[in-house]
Amino acid sequence: MAPSKVLAGARVVLPTGTVDDGRVIVDGTRIADTAPPDAETLDLAGHWVVPGFVDLHNHGGGGASFAGGSAEDILKGVRTHLLHGTTTVVASAVTGDLDFLARHAGMLAELAQQGDIAGIHFEGPFISPCRKGAHDEELLRDPDPAEVRKLVDAAHGHAKMMTLATELPGGLDSVRLLTEHGVIAAVGHTDATYEQTLQAIDAGATVATHLFNAMPPLGHRAPGPIAALLEDERITVELINDGTHLHPAALQLAFHHAGAARVAFITDAMDAAGFGDGRYMLGPMEVEVADGVARLVEGGSIAGSTLTLDRAFKRAVTIDRLPVEDVVAAISANPARLLGLADRVGSLEPGKDADLVVLDADFDLVGVMRRGEWVVDPQLG
Repeated sequence: MAPSKVLAGARVVLPTGTVDDGRVIVDGTRIADTAPPDAETLDLAGHWVVPGFVDLHNHGGGGASFAGGSAEDILKGVRTHLLHGTTTVVASAVTGDLDFLARHAGMLAELAQQGDIAGIHFEGPFISPCRKGAHDEELLRDPDPAEVRKLVDAAHGHAKMMTLATELPGGLDSVRLLTEHGVIAAVGHTDATYEQTLQAIDAGATVATHLFNAMPPLGHRAPGPIAALLEDERITVELINDGTHLHPAALQLAFHHAGAARVAFITDAMDAAGFGDGRYMLGPMEVEVADGVARLVEGGSIAGSTLTLDRAFKRAVTIDRLPVEDVVAAISANPARLLGLADRVGSLEPGKDADLVVLDADFDLVGVMRRGEWVVDPQLG
């Protein structure tokens, strides 16, 4: 076992606020409240220490796909995001043939059982053709509860979230089924009205999949799903803070109305994240990535992102001017709570996994620790 460590002198973001000249004690794989006599001390003066990032919605990275790749591919993608501070990641599928999705879920479930991923998110096929984004319209289907149950069962207890267009036939019954099985029902890729969205929330939906994207815009006579999702205290809203998916004013609107406690930053990343421009496949759809922006070759719709959460963090603090504590809530604590993992990850507290990120004074990532081991060692630059 690695020696105990004391990370000293940094600005440490705790659930109660930021502590200047603070310290984090790591004993084995966990955060501890007291340091043993033989603990190594690392001086991190001039740096920030924040909890490891938790990504609810991620399709891949490093040239590898979570949506259809092999186990080796998925581990490559997980490693890519880990190097950028994401210590907990949910693997997101995209619309595909139902039998394929069920088989792939079985493989993902094995990785979840091993602790490599935190679970599975099904984004599609139960979404609206009107708001399909980068999903194959020929494979879309109404959310039949029996088919929803098939995917949940295929995940062997590791299904964490499913995105639905809840206004479609079977949508509300599917939300109820997911809720009964402890799976997050997320409203997204939807053409729902304001009233229909309220019905979905009352049925048990608790997440807005990438708010603003793949849903009707906010209107003053027909406010649509955005207003319903922002105003309801039961909903956590996902935001993709890459400068492409959202105008800064939209981000501020979400934080103002939902509050920091109801925002979860996600990447919605695809294979090109941490890899580079070029042509990729997102499920069955071909994607062109140019200047870091992913779009479908046919039609030009935005196709996920190339975002990593360290970039989302820096942008939120330096460009959006959000308080660091609010960003930590959105990027760590809130998604950990949604996933039912807040007893283990999402904040720097004794007894929790020693998952943390070290940032320099400019909020650039210089260190990543997962379960007490340095993945990116701040001492090595």
